[in-house]
Amino acid sequence: MSADSKQPQPPEDGAATTADSTSLLLSHARLTDGRTVDVRLVGGRIEAVGTAGSLTAAGSRVDLAGYLLLPAAAEPHAHADTALSADTPGPVSYAPEEVQRRATEAALLQLGHGATALRAHVRIGDVQGLGPLEAVLQARRSLRGLADLTAVAVPRLLTGVAGADGLAMLRDAVKMGAGVVGGCPDADPDPAGYVEAVLGVAAEHGVPVDLHTDGDDPARLARLAAMAGGLRPGVTIGPCAGLGRLPSDAASRAADRLAAAGVAVVCLPQGGCGGTELRGAAPVRLLRAAGVRVAAGGGALRDVANPVGRGDPLEAAYLLASLGGLAPQEAYGAVSTEARAVMGLPEVRVEAGFPAELLAVRGERLAGVLSLAYSRIVVHRGRVVARTSAVREYCDSAAALDLPRQTRPERPPEPGSPPA
Repeated sequence: MSADSKQPQPPEDGAATTADSTSLLLSHARLTDGRTVDVRLVGGRIEAVGTAGSLTAAGSRVDLAGYLLLPAAAEPHAHADTALSADTPGPVSYAPEEVQRRATEAALLQLGHGATALRAHVRIGDVQGLGPLEAVLQARRSLRGLADLTAVAVPRLLTGVAGADGLAMLRDAVKMGAGVVGGCPDADPDPAGYVEAVLGVAAEHGVPVDLHTDGDDPARLARLAAMAGGLRPGVTIGPCAGLGRLPSDAASRAADRLAAAGVAVVCLPQGGCGGTELRGAAPVRLLRAAGVRVAAGGGALRDVANPVGRGDPLEAAYLLASLGGLAPQEAYGAVSTEARAVMGLPEVRVEAGFPAELLAVRGERLAGVLSLAYSRIVVHRGRVVARTSAVREYCDSAAALDLPRQTRPERPPEPGSPPA
């Protein structure tokens, strides 16, 4: 997606976008540039950022001493309809109440990890019809105020006689509230025809496109880029693990074509998903060097495609840094700034005027946070919506000697506070 297409999308169900107007002060938070600041949030946005102790609280206060404050993460590639189904005996149930329960629980799990916005792929068609999509849309409504969930309608076939029903159902899915159209062209007998059909529906309704592909066929990628070029509000593909198995010159040419067409890529460092068969990782550095916008997602969350998937954006960033060779700042950007851009959401910075979508993680620097991201505080639309606290304790031992302990750092008292 090109930079000029990063426009916030209205709520798909017409919900009001105004946040709670009460004030929240985040005090003594550390930023990635080393500063320690106070951050005041009002009406779902950052009203002011000042040196620690300089801002007053008209409402609630959260002490973030010992925490690193970051723009919140976003999840650009979840599978809400199959999430948390790995331990289910027998076939996965697509009963609406089961899908809604799993989708809600998965979204809350990912919210606790720090993702305040999620894009969830949902299969439509076959015997399930639009039932799973309706269940995910119901989960989205129940999550209002906690996290923003967007559904991607994923039909199985779109070409030939067999694909006619899928095409009609895709249009119905958009009318129901799916905010994105997608699918897996590699699984259709006519991949180019599938892409053309999806792009046609997207153009009709003015919605983004998000397609599954392994990216192991340069000619197919070239055709996709040629068809997708210039489409607004944007085209995303992923996880593109097969692109990393191509010869370097072929992969470079494919990356150049994707960049020229403005096609973004979502990689899945934690593993694959049900939409693709091959495992591996997309060549993130090659894609970035070509100018492709690259975000990172979680993919399968404890379903048959990855029964141990965590759906944790900080783990995805950790893997991009430890295995993909990205600097910590770039790796976290892939699950925050770049993920939000791919999803068409407004940019977030810890600066006045930006949306109050924030994640505080215990730690002093980003590299340490990506390594040991245990305790977290999540802020969505200006209010704390999730907390995770982790405390590690050791038994008394002479061998422990005088080891450092997990304590809050000393800091000056708040202005006007009584002496200790």
